[in-house]
This record gives sequence, structure tokens and C-alpha cells, in this order.
Amino acid sequence: MSQGNWTDFFFLGFSCYPKGEAVIFVLCLLMYLVTLLGNVTLISITILDSHLHTPMYFFLSNLSFLDIWYTSSALTPMLANFVSGKNTISFSGCATQMYFSLALGSTECVLLSMMAYDRYVAICNPLRYPIIMNRRVCVQIAAGSWGTGCLTALVETMSVLPLSFCGNRSINHFLCEILAILKLVCVDTSMVQLIMLVISVLLLPMPMLLICISYAFILSSILRISSVDGRSKAFSTCAAHLTVVVLFYGTALSMYLKPSAVDSQEIDKFMALVYAALTPMLNPIIYSLRNKEVKMAVKNLLIRNPFNSDLISIFK
Repeated sequence: MSQGNWTDFFFLGFSCYPKGEAVIFVLCLLMYLVTLLGNVTLISITILDSHLHTPMYFFLSNLSFLDIWYTSSALTPMLANFVSGKNTISFSGCATQMYFSLALGSTECVLLSMMAYDRYVAICNPLRYPIIMNRRVCVQIAAGSWGTGCLTALVETMSVLPLSFCGNRSINHFLCEILAILKLVCVDTSMVQLIMLVISVLLLPMPMLLICISYAFILSSILRISSVDGRSKAFSTCAAHLTVVVLFYGTALSMYLKPSAVDSQEIDKFMALVYAALTPMLNPIIYSLRNKEVKMAVKNLLIRNPFNSDLISIFK
């Protein structure tokens, strides 16, 4: 990705679907706005209500903060380009966008697995939970997740930057996604592909395996609940959580660990929309806004403000 080749790049985006491009724009805009509203609301509630100052909501706040930046880094340039009609990006802008996309996506891979471990400890070892998941451990886990994501993204980005192009500067994507960039390279990319393979294995199947193991123990504990209603609610919550996990990891796995002979750039663009727009929108709804604790926190905050009394009925 030598700067001497090109000073800017051109996004093809969804130009192959001229009749559906406006529909995709509207859907992405709506998902982006809902993502911002849901995640900002969750962060605000977690900060304002002392009852939510727990490890679970500490990690959820990290996830919400991450999703806001992740979605913004992917969708904001695409939405701006659609409105302005200028689908170009500079070399430095492309490199920056690629780094942040990789860093935030990698961080979420690690963070989701750590959140599953937190739920495993809370449900399967409730008496030891305050000791195991103390404040220091939670901060270390969050910092480790962010550090891992930023470091792996730096390695991947730095491995791509020195590469040269054959002459084509049209990126068949709506952002500077690393796989789309590699399609423009005319030199040997085997070393870059090896680096990506190793990092992808570490950040995709391994965290997903940890999540599956954690939820296997969680479901085992749920089956021992005597209350039928309690089991039903617990199963519903676990199913919702696993749905998000399957959407996020499934789309990422299909993109980064598929055989190199398979060329599915058009499918990859829609896959990227799933983990860059859909899952960040669903995360606050599924993980938190359905919880009684969050609803109660919202009601308490609204009660403190007499002008919002009419809104309390929404959270009953």
C-alpha cells in the first residue's frame, strides 16, 4: 500500500445495485441512529445509577462505547460519501480507517468472550463472584481486550502498508477493508495472508469456543433451576445472547477464514454490514435494555424528573 502508487482511492460501494443503493443508505442511517441512541442511553444509565456499578454493566458499557466508535468508523464515511457524491479517500485516511476497523472489531471479539466468562462466574460460582471478578480484575480484562485489539490491528495494518499496487485504485467495498485492499495488490501477499490467518484463528474461533464452553456450563446450571418460569427466562436470555454471538462471529468467520480460492466480494460487503451495523444495534437491546435492572434504573431516573412522568409507563 505504498503511498507512492496512489494518493487516493475510490470506493465502489454498492454501485452494482443502483436501484437498491438508496434503500441501503436509509437502512444504514436508521441502524446507525438506533445504535447511537441505544448505546449512549446504556452508558448514561450505567454511569448515573449506582446499582449498575457492577462487573456486568462495566463490560456492557465498554461494549457500548466500542460499538459507537466501531459503527461510526465504518458507516459515517459511507453515509457522508453517499450524500456528497464523492466516493474518494486519501491514502492516510484509508490507512487510518483500516486500522480502526481492525482494532475495534478485534477488540469486540475478545471482549465478547470475556463477557461470557463473567456471566459463567456469576451464575456458576455466585458466592466467589465478587472475589474473582473484583474491580482490579475487570479493569485488567477490559484493558487487555482493548490492548489485544489495537496491537493485532497494528500488526495487520503495518504488514499491508508497504505493498504496491498494479494500477487499480477502485476498492470494491464501502470502506477500506483489508481483504478488499489486498485485491488491488500485485505483489506476493502470502506473508500478509499468513499473518491474517494466525490472528484470525486467535481472535475468532478461539474466543467463540470459550463463549460456547461458558454457555454450556451456564445452561447446565440453568437446568437445575426448580422454577419453570425462571428456566424459561434464563433460556430466553441465553438464546438472545448467543444470537448476537453467532451473527458477529459467524459473519467474521465466513469472511476471514474462508478458502482463498473463494471470491465473494459482493457477499463480503453485506457481511460487513451485519457485524458493523446490525450487531452493534442489537447489542444494547439484547444485552441490557431487556433487563429488569436497566428498566428499573430508567424509571428511577425519570421519577427524579417530574417533567418525564408520562414516560415511566413505557418501562413497566
